[in-house]
Amino acid sequence: MSGIGVLREGPLHAAVKDLLARPGDAAEVRVEGFVIDLVRASGELVEIQTGGFSPLGHKLDALLDGHRMRIVFPVPAERRIVRIDEHGEVLSSRRSPLRGNALDVFDRLVSFPSLLAHPNLVVEVLLCREDHVRAPEAGRSRSGRRRRDPGERRLDEVVGSVELASPADAAALLPEGLGAVEAFTTRELATAVGCRMILAQRIAYCLRAMEVFEDAGKRGRAPLHRLVTR
Repeated sequence: MSGIGVLREGPLHAAVKDLLARPGDAAEVRVEGFVIDLVRASGELVEIQTGGFSPLGHKLDALLDGHRMRIVFPVPAERRIVRIDEHGEVLSSRRSPLRGNALDVFDRLVSFPSLLAHPNLVVEVLLCREDHVRAPEAGRSRSGRRRRDPGERRLDEVVGSVELASPADAAALLPEGLGAVEAFTTRELATAVGCRMILAQRIAYCLRAMEVFEDAGKRGRAPLHRLVTR
């Protein structure tokens, strides 16, 4: 793998890029004025995004019509919280009760949900086992708030992946029984998929934009959604 230099990146981003690299790929290549994480020998442009998708907006606007593009999004399916001292020695380690899954991609797709229908775009969710490494807690600030090191994410292992190349692939992340329900609220959607209300709201927003959900009126003040049958 060759490149023109490595831009500033966190350890998770760097580890995923190294893991994905294949013979003949080039890293950190300029394509029409934009730096791309990986350019496949086949011509596919690969962007690894550990945060929000909105910073990719200009790249997608400029490049997507003329290039096949893949957004790789690592999700912590399993996470360990590791505390280290100033010398990097491990002080403590515990497994986090929080577990991510492929539905977490809707937290990011809110930036441009309708683009998943574009024939040149694939979003790949990497389900990872990660360490979240933090320094010891540093007491409280003058305002009384507890100071916390935001830490950094480090890849341990990739345990699975899910590819979304169309709105139908996004719909396939929903529970099978949801299609048998005539109409449902966002809160009922949250219960069905087992997620937070805020994520259910983003799922509903994205799937409406993709025309997977349609308006089904209201129940009281709560908007109702219905799966579109084709």
